[in-house]
Amino acid sequence: CGTVVRNAQIKILDTETSQSLPHNQAGEICIRGPEIMKGYLNDPEATASTIDEEGWLHTGDVGFIDDDEEIFIVDRVKELIKYKGFQVAPAELEALLVAHPSIADAAVIPQKHEEAGEVPVAFVVKKSEISEQEIKDFVSKQVVFYKKIHTVYFVDAIPKSPSGKILRKDLRSRLAAK
Repeated sequence: CGTVVRNAQIKILDTETSQSLPHNQAGEICIRGPEIMKGYLNDPEATASTIDEEGWLHTGDVGFIDDDEEIFIVDRVKELIKYKGFQVAPAELEALLVAHPSIADAAVIPQKHEEAGEVPVAFVVKKSEISEQEIKDFVSKQVVFYKKIHTVYFVDAIPKSPSGKILRKDLRSRLAAK
């Protein structure tokens, strides 16, 4: 968490409607001010897709501003799972999963679903014996219906970059191969 730098403005936009959101509601973080980049050199298309006509830089980060004006980043826009018009942040479910004493590591990605559009599925590294149903029950007791894990895949390790970032594209490839 943190606060916005001096001479900059920040707003949170609904990722579906682009409407401004009130405090404590998560959406895309947008910022503008004199210290913010003016655009990409010799790339007007990239500039137009990142900075809108009012000068707001769309960060691609999902976050919220609390009542103390502190900013919290919770995920990336492109990683959100779209379930029947609802948005599910994988990082929220991952934090919940790794809090379980029998889970060593976890990652959540979307899986295509005929009725819902996408559903959350989990890749889990066991710390000790645990079943798919136990994991689903653990999560479903703590989240609203659209955030429930639909399938659990047990793996030996979660693929990560050298900096520790989950390599979701590798997991999507594994899922496509199943």
